[in-house]
Amino acid sequence: MNEYMKLPVTEVKGIGDETAKQLEALGIYLVEELIEHFPFRYEDYKLKDLHEVKHDERVTIVGVVQSEPSVRYYGKKKNRLSFRLLVNQLLITVTFFNRAFLKKQLSIGREVTVTGKWDQHRLTITGTECRQGKEERDQTIEPIYSVSGSITSKSLKKFIYQALSQFGEQIPEPLPLHLRERYKLLGKKEAIYRLHFPPNQEAVKQARRRIVYEEFLFFQLKMQAFRKSNREQSVGQSLHISKENITEFIEGLPFPLTSAQKRVVDEISSDLASTYRMNRLLQGDVGSGKTIVAATCMYAVAKAGYQSALMVPTEILAEQHVTSLQQVLEPKGIRVELLSGSIKGKKRKERLKALEAGDIHILVGTHALIQEDVVFHRLGFVITDEQHRFGVEQRRVLRDKGEHVNVLFMTATPIPRTLAISVFGDMDVSIIDEMPAGRKAIETYWAKPDMLERVLSFTEKELTAGRQAYVICPLIEESEKLDVQNAIDVHAILQQHFTGRYSVGLMHGRLHPQEKDAVMEAFSRNDTQILVSTTVVEVGVNVPNATVMIIYDAERFGLAQLHQLRGRVGRGDAQSYCILLADPKSEVGKERMRIMTETNDGFVLSERDLELRGPGDFFGAKQSGLPDFKLADVVHDYRALEVARQDAVKIISLDEFWTAEHYNFLRTFLEEQGVLNGDKLD
Repeated sequence: MNEYMKLPVTEVKGIGDETAKQLEALGIYLVEELIEHFPFRYEDYKLKDLHEVKHDERVTIVGVVQSEPSVRYYGKKKNRLSFRLLVNQLLITVTFFNRAFLKKQLSIGREVTVTGKWDQHRLTITGTECRQGKEERDQTIEPIYSVSGSITSKSLKKFIYQALSQFGEQIPEPLPLHLRERYKLLGKKEAIYRLHFPPNQEAVKQARRRIVYEEFLFFQLKMQAFRKSNREQSVGQSLHISKENITEFIEGLPFPLTSAQKRVVDEISSDLASTYRMNRLLQGDVGSGKTIVAATCMYAVAKAGYQSALMVPTEILAEQHVTSLQQVLEPKGIRVELLSGSIKGKKRKERLKALEAGDIHILVGTHALIQEDVVFHRLGFVITDEQHRFGVEQRRVLRDKGEHVNVLFMTATPIPRTLAISVFGDMDVSIIDEMPAGRKAIETYWAKPDMLERVLSFTEKELTAGRQAYVICPLIEESEKLDVQNAIDVHAILQQHFTGRYSVGLMHGRLHPQEKDAVMEAFSRNDTQILVSTTVVEVGVNVPNATVMIIYDAERFGLAQLHQLRGRVGRGDAQSYCILLADPKSEVGKERMRIMTETNDGFVLSERDLELRGPGDFFGAKQSGLPDFKLADVVHDYRALEVARQDAVKIISLDEFWTAEHYNFLRTFLEEQGVLNGDKLD
């Protein structure tokens, strides 16, 4: 690495101790950080014709003032100045906020140049700048920086210019020539100059493209190096997985597996047979058949002489898994048992004894599986279902109950491919992207709250046909802060509406586990026909007889959550329906409702959800696992991310990567990150 990059900013002429302190507030301590403090947007001062400008686009126009400016004051020291402007025979309104002082400069008949955001529908510009006369700039693209305190965009640009004058020639080129030529990328030095001093929009585009690829490549190199290091260090139990056993098991099932399920079974069984410890994420949409894939692999593990553990978030889900696994596995001589908090005393002791003796091949349970007295005879395979529901420590304790245990995480919450290859770059990812044949798509409708009577009439028809319904609410009790339907009120309303005809149950997070189980049991047995609930039913309930899902205030949920809730129905042979009761006020809320009615594909929905919410919100900012890129955006630059990942995988696997001179910079980077030790993986 070039030493100049690590010099303090005070080495730049014109930056003293006081200015350096102000730059620290922007996270700028070193020359490198100053030079790579890129603009977050650009003002385009090129004069344009309003007929060619898109809605909400930033624009610079010249016009003649047609009305006396009016100023309206509101709040503390806030004001709005408005006036009419004639621009090429088009009369528009210009508004400035908190710029009352402009009034003196704006007399009728005066020509002015205005920059701001164009509202095509209302023929208005919300101004950011106003200058006297017609002003053509030499540099029409003006970079805008993130600044604070007394540091302005203008002063920051001056400091960056000085830093580049002093040190620009020393900017290193980290990317090998063959990569730059393959993708027609600018050199690093030229890209940096163009981002700070762009001659036009195309120059910004090409410069940004170069830096984005570099950021993604370095991130992915680190991820792939970690992955390679972990694989080579993690000695696994090489299980003797018989392909004949797997084929025989699949052929004996009462239904065919999809090609996606077969592909995933092959991926998992290859991992189980390898000398490396498996660390794999299995993504599959609601109803895509992850459980039978898991059953097939656990059967193969049992045949190889090892035990499997399946940990799930709720007791009722554990019971459902045990029932379905016993149906397909016990006729083959594979013993499946349940371990949960409700199994106590003599029964628990007997079960634990059988487990330690190796008589139980598959143990299914909640976090009860990780208790100290749970001892396996020969644990070889651990599956965690809905893995985001368990803490890292819980998952680790279960894995450590065996030696070099293979681990599979399953989730029905589709994670966008963009995030999966970023956040889970150190894991292998399997995807079931095909639904079993004959499964009916759930019909989804968006209804306004004033259509509730029609919705309930439709629901009653389904109930009359012997079906059941879920009704989901965002809150448990009435809230003064949020005007949303709550479960307790809705339960009371529906009880009254269906009184004497159908039974209505109530489920929410404040019930004790035993109470929740009792409510779910009653619904599973059809003792209650309607279940009013908060989102606690999102994961882990399988009632094939339920065909209606009504979601109150649906605009308050994210797309991923709405999709999970919708997946509670459509589990039987009958046609199922999801009704979104919503009156969204925002465009994002309306867009969510439209997307839900248009697609049942969880992966499409997750990508759209990511676009609407951003990666930080998708996982929760602190858990996103994504670095703070200077320019790259995992949502909008996902193609570059995919290309960088493929390149990183290839580079790390090359023998010449460890010796060739043109990879020196990349090797040094990985050494500094603590991933490499000398010329081999640490």
